[in-house]
Formats: sequence, structure tokens, C-alpha cells
Amino acid sequence: MKLNHVIRHIFFTKTREPSFGKYAIVKPREISKQKSVPDNIPRPSYYKTGEPSESIPHPEIKNNKQIEGMRQSCRLAANILQAVGKSIKVGQRTDEIDTLVHNLSIKSGAYPSPLNYRNYPKSVCTSVNNVACHGIPDNRPLEDGDIINVDITVFYKGYHGDCSKTFLVGTVDDQGKLLVEATEVCLEEGIKMCKPGVHFRDIGYGIEKKATELGYTVIPAFLGHGIGSYFHGPPEIFHTRNNYPGKMRPGMTFTIEPILTQGEELIDILDDNWTAVTADDARTAQFEHTVLITDSGVEILTKPD
Repeated sequence: MKLNHVIRHIFFTKTREPSFGKYAIVKPREISKQKSVPDNIPRPSYYKTGEPSESIPHPEIKNNKQIEGMRQSCRLAANILQAVGKSIKVGQRTDEIDTLVHNLSIKSGAYPSPLNYRNYPKSVCTSVNNVACHGIPDNRPLEDGDIINVDITVFYKGYHGDCSKTFLVGTVDDQGKLLVEATEVCLEEGIKMCKPGVHFRDIGYGIEKKATELGYTVIPAFLGHGIGSYFHGPPEIFHTRNNYPGKMRPGMTFTIEPILTQGEELIDILDDNWTAVTADDARTAQFEHTVLITDSGVEILTKPD
């Protein structure tokens, strides 16, 4: 997930508008010690320093070997996300989700990509209710009525695979259910735009148009991105109207990952320098796939077995 523009850095209590529905406003809690990765697991460039060493000047056209590597890493990420979805329940701590993702990644011979990426302290992002993105797993138990986005990326056999989904916890109110459904529809709308010769900017046009029709706002601060042996690279995939240059070509792989909110687009970054929350405490939902542009259209890489 790439950050689009500069955002305020604050940490204070705000008031939620009742029209957003019934849910808990989430605030960060205690974070457990960062997990380690066995020496036999291949690591990305940033695993020790926190800073990626790759410099990708333009969208990469992958060859057949690279595409097959992407298929494997994306399939693994999707399988782990599916396993996490089956585990989610009221009372589960987001730190337990982090442990599950970490252990499943290691068991599969993969490195959990978020771990120490630009000093992120955990192996997965868990964003609950008013947390728009990059929520850090902690000791807060999931509550009945929560919605939670789980964003999983694995580095497997030299390639990153990236996907996310928003799950319902227990009994969620109608406003929350509709938000989640609308966000998945908007992701599908963005994917429909993808084929050779189409401008990257058309993805954002399609997503924002559909979100507006459904009565929601797209948060513009976060972008999809190119992905491969590197975690983030060109092209940048906006989820709103934009003038980003360039066209899709066969062999390109990138993520599409819109975040929709019930309220306004403004977000705040908390003191941990990662957690992004809505300024008006409205709930958000997010869905993400990694896609491949083919000769005739688009292939969703992040589908489970």
C-alpha cells in the first residue's frame, strides 16, 4: 500500500457521528515483541535495515518465469488469507492473527513481507472499524460487530504476493455490511477496467464512479502498486480520478486495493507512524487483489486453491 500525500500526524479522541452505525472506535493498545524468522527462510532486501534496496524506474514487463513466480507467491498469500478468515471470531486478539499469519508463512517457506518493511513491527496489517489502513496487531480482542481488514503479503521464492479482505466479526449492523459489500464491488469494478492498452488512470475513474453511485467515498491517500521481486514499485494505481500516465501491457503485475469510507476522505496518522484512522471516526473497508495483465485481458493472481 503506497501513501499518496502528506497527512496530519495526531493522536487524540474524537466523536463519532451516530449515522455511521453501531460499532466501537478503535485505539491502539499494547504491542507484543517483534517475531523472528528462521535462517533458512529466504529474506527480502529490507529484512535487516528496514529499507528496500530495489530501484524500479518503470513498470516491469515480466517474463514467463517471473509470472510463474508471482502466481506461486500470490496463491500462497490468498491461501493464508483464507485460513485467517476461517479463524476470525469475537474475542480473538489481532495479535493472534499476526501469530497465525507469521507461522503459516514460515511453515510454507515464505517471509511475511510487512515484517520490518520500513520498520513496520508485525507480519500482517489488521485494520478494524475506523482504522483505514496499516493497523498494527495488538492485544485488543475483536468485538461483536467489528469489521476487520486483514492485509497479507508474503515473500515466497523471490516474489511478493499481496492481497486483503474485510471480514465481519459476529453480528455486524446493516451499515457495516453494506460498506463491506460495496467495497468488494468497487474492487471488481477496478479489475474490469484492466486489459492491454488501457490507461492506468481508468482504474481510478471506474472505482470512484461506482463508489459514488453506491453512496460512499474513496479514501485517496493510499494507492495500489506494482509488485514482483520488489514489494512496491511502479505503476501507481490510484483509486480515484487522476492523471497518472501510462498504459497497461501484458506481463505487468500490480495491486488494486480501494478503501471506502462511510464519511469523509481525511485521515490521520497516529503516533506509531503507521496506523491510519479516519478523522471523523467513520468505518472503512478494503479489498485487494494482485493482478496480471495478459495478452487478452486480466488474470487475478491472488485466488486461493
